[in-house]
Amino acid sequence: MTRVLLIKTSSLGDVIHCLPAVSDMARCVPDLTLDWMIEESLAEIARLHPAVTRIIPTRLRRWRRNLFSPETHRGFGEMRRAISAAPYERVIDAQGLIRSAIISRLAAGPSCGYDRHSVREPPASLFYNRKYRVSVTIHAAERMRRLAAQALGYHPPAEIDYGIRVEPAQLAAIGTPRYLVGLHATARPDKLWAEERWIALARLAAQWGLPLVLPWGDEGERDRAGRIAANSPGVIVPPRLGFTEMAGLLAGAAAVVGVDTGLTHLASAVGAPVVAIYSASWSEFNGVIGPGFIANLGGPGAPPDVEVVWEQVQEAVRASRVAGPWRPAPDAPPPDLANRRRFRPSNARAVVHRR
Repeated sequence: MTRVLLIKTSSLGDVIHCLPAVSDMARCVPDLTLDWMIEESLAEIARLHPAVTRIIPTRLRRWRRNLFSPETHRGFGEMRRAISAAPYERVIDAQGLIRSAIISRLAAGPSCGYDRHSVREPPASLFYNRKYRVSVTIHAAERMRRLAAQALGYHPPAEIDYGIRVEPAQLAAIGTPRYLVGLHATARPDKLWAEERWIALARLAAQWGLPLVLPWGDEGERDRAGRIAANSPGVIVPPRLGFTEMAGLLAGAAAVVGVDTGLTHLASAVGAPVVAIYSASWSEFNGVIGPGFIANLGGPGAPPDVEVVWEQVQEAVRASRVAGPWRPAPDAPPPDLANRRRFRPSNARAVVHRR
């Protein structure tokens, strides 16, 4: 038996990008027993992968805000006992932060992480027993795959596999087997797509007989979905969904349109055709990737117009939902951010992946 502790606590998109590394370990490491330390609020995502043996929930974000509370002391003590009770062959810190590196040293086993040239916070590498260099010019999911492969001594498979198998779930609130999902919400206002554009998209989708389903996670997001629904036909605002229910909803969609948020990555992970909208970031290193149809549109200060998004939505709906394994691109040179907007103005190019 090979016991491994994986430390990847947050955020939602990063956790989803770690799933392919879990699939690689399950495929390449005989008799793998894998424990995953993850934020309690995201543990539902890790449970979707059948190779995860045990979830070790943590509340690092809450504990940092209440360092001296009894609850923090109890929770941290329970976490420490959970990771030090039995030895691990490897402790892999895929988070790459100082706090996660320190925690990796508390576990019973050699801590492994990125070297100082590869890690997000360079001082974190000082805490690792074993350090590995991984290119910083490749996608985040591929970085984690290569870190795990070096730590455990195998060559990662050519194709990427999220490893989660989710059955499409038909919600009673939808009432039709064909629908479009709009992931309109994100924590950063600069990543939002304007409400009037969602309204226009909903009207176009209604002409195709595709209701637009707008999930939400808090009251502000529900209000936003309600405003969009009040101004366009065929919009459905479902009840609040957990991650497992959300995964089922996304898996059954004809296509998913989403802003730069973790749920858009989840849509790709379950095999849905995805049109991703970027308004404040580039997609090269953290964009949506997956086995099916993927279109990454826009960039900082250059969100795509409705017509561009709708064109790709039509392509996504026509595309097969599961089109075979996705193969990562080779290492790319660092992007020339100073000149990027000159070459990629609004709507100039869509980065589309088809199999």
